[in-house]
Order: sequence, then structure tokens, then C-alpha cells
Amino acid sequence: MKTNYDAIIIGGGITGLALAFNMAKAKFGDILILEKELFVGSGATAKCAGGIRAQFSSKVNIEVSIKAIEVFEHFEEITGEPALYDQVGYTFLLTDETTVESYTKAFELQKSLGLDVRMLSPEDVSELAPPVRTDDIIKATFCPRDGLGDPHEFLQGYFRASKSLGVEILTETPVTGVLVTGGKVTGVKTPTGEFSSPLVINAAGPFAKLIGEMVGAKVHVEPYRRQIVTSGQLNFIPDTMPMVVDVSSGLYCHRESKGLLMGWADDSVEPGFDESQDPDYNDNILMKALDRIPRLETAEVANSWAGLYETTPDHNAIIGFADEVAGFFIIGGFSGHGFMHAPGAAIIATEMIAGQKTSIDISRLAPNRFVEGSIEKEVNVI
Repeated sequence: MKTNYDAIIIGGGITGLALAFNMAKAKFGDILILEKELFVGSGATAKCAGGIRAQFSSKVNIEVSIKAIEVFEHFEEITGEPALYDQVGYTFLLTDETTVESYTKAFELQKSLGLDVRMLSPEDVSELAPPVRTDDIIKATFCPRDGLGDPHEFLQGYFRASKSLGVEILTETPVTGVLVTGGKVTGVKTPTGEFSSPLVINAAGPFAKLIGEMVGAKVHVEPYRRQIVTSGQLNFIPDTMPMVVDVSSGLYCHRESKGLLMGWADDSVEPGFDESQDPDYNDNILMKALDRIPRLETAEVANSWAGLYETTPDHNAIIGFADEVAGFFIIGGFSGHGFMHAPGAAIIATEMIAGQKTSIDISRLAPNRFVEGSIEKEVNVI
């Protein structure tokens, strides 16, 4: 069995696979992905809502989103693998003047960066999303280039495309240690043996902090449980309904199969790896959804699940080499927007790893920003 590689990626979620594909496409060398679960993408990627948007409050996140959306729009052309990006858009419902002011500022920044984003009236919202109650809405923002994607479909596309380019992927192979000699990484330890490489990439999602501890690198990522509920079939959800985000309550929802997917981030949840469902959490989601879409009163619950957000203190990703040890690269901490940013972040990370000037400025995402106090919080998070 081969044990020497030019790069080892820890984590077989959408981020690790997208990065492997881009590195292989750039002819980086021999690449190995190590995934601790039985299947790739069975962690956080499998449990996300599938939203894709560029409506963020910070320049770097808008630019990463735009780069990612370009990939989602042309995925088959780029990878050779089919995957559907349903550009139904996102609309953010604004119900108080403070929120209107904040989102108007973000709206102006988004437009200045070339994003086709629009300010809507309550009447406009009723046309876009007829089931939504609008009596308390002051304004809403909408971007038609935003939309929805099936995380499994895109992940499998990256998986097959990476394999076709020679990337090796081992599942059920957890990393138990990272080898360091003379201040430089030299490989990793697993239950099946050691693998050597001068470059180890931490794409472990919610587990990124634990991988960082193996080399003494402080990775500012904490896992937080988030829950999602889906309804049974509903005859009043149009196929064109966008992702709807009720900013005041934190509810987000979108069409899912013949029904509705609903989610909410409970800020009272403590960090940890527990993915068991809290019935009260689900009830809160349903009550918020019923308040915004009263016709859900007759809906039945079809499914529900819990997953983990890999969250940083400023809700921005971490992309870059660690200061503590040479050859240790971090890409993660997307704080709930990992799926939507993975294609763009992977392109930028590949540029950085290759020693090139990155196509957008990601200095705000540097791993050492928390130590230096140079942080800018992302406001538009759900």
C-alpha cells in the first residue's frame, strides 16, 4: 500500500473533496483524503440545508460566494459530473428599522461588488412566496442568483471527479496523530499505519480544533448542534419559492421535495459533539414557521435531524497555514455556510497552497486573526 503523498487532506466532506479536486486539477501531485466515517460526506455535509447565497455583510464572504456560485452554475462543465443548482433565490425578511438599516448597508456593499440584489416591498414578497405572512414586513432583500443545491449530489460529483484525477480516498480511517519533525509536519498516524507528507490539510469540519491540537495549533472552531425539520407534502408551496429567511426570528425555510424544510439556530445550545435531537428545539422551529406561514397549521412532520455547525468567534471561515508548525494548512470554520462556500474556498486555498497570489483578498480569514485581534464579524448568519 502506498504511504507517501504530496498532500494529505483530513476530512472527506464537501470542503475536503472540493479542495482535492482543485489541487489535482492543478497537478499538485499525489493527494490522499482520510475520512473517519464509512462514507465520504456523511458528517456535517450530509445534514446541511443546501442553501447557496451571496447575500453576506462582509466583502470577503460575498466574493467567496460569487466565486462558489460560478462553480455551482457550471459544475458539470468544470468537473464532468452532473448536479442541479436550482436558482430560486434567497429573500431576507426585515421587520424592524434596525435590521433594515443593517441589511441596507450590506445590500449597498453587495451591489458595489456586482451582485444582482434587489430591495423588495411586502407586496413583492407575496408574489415571490405567496404562503408567507407579510403584514409586519418593512422591506426584504432578494438575490435571484442565490438558490438551492443537493449537498449529496455535489459532493458525489466532487468525489467521482477527484477519483478520476487520481486522488486516493480512504474511509474508516481516522487520523489519531499528526507527525511533526523539526517544526514541520511530516505525515499522519492512523489505526492502519502512518502516511507521510510535507503538507497536511485540516478540513475536518466540526473536528478541526481537535486535529489542530495534535500539532499544537490553536484552531478557533467550536461545534454547535443545529436542527432541521421537514414537512409532509404541501400543495401551497410553489416550485419557484425562494429560500425564506425571517431575520427577526432566525427561521429559514425552503421547498424540499413536495414539502418544506425548516431550520433555526438556537443560540442557547452549548458547544459539543452531541447530535441527538432535542424535541423542544424542534418545537421551537415549528412554532416560528407556523407564525410566518400560518397555513402550516395542517402540515405533518415528515422528518427531522441534527447536525453540527463548525463555528468561529466571528462567523467567518479560516483559510491559511498555521503559524505554530510548517506545512499545516487549515480550511474550515465556515459557521453554517460550508456547503455554499466550499467550491470557492477550495479554489482560493489551492492558489495559496501553490504559493500564488490569491484571486481575492482573504486576509480576513487568516488563522492568526484571533490572536492579533483583527476580526470583522459576519452579521448575515442563520
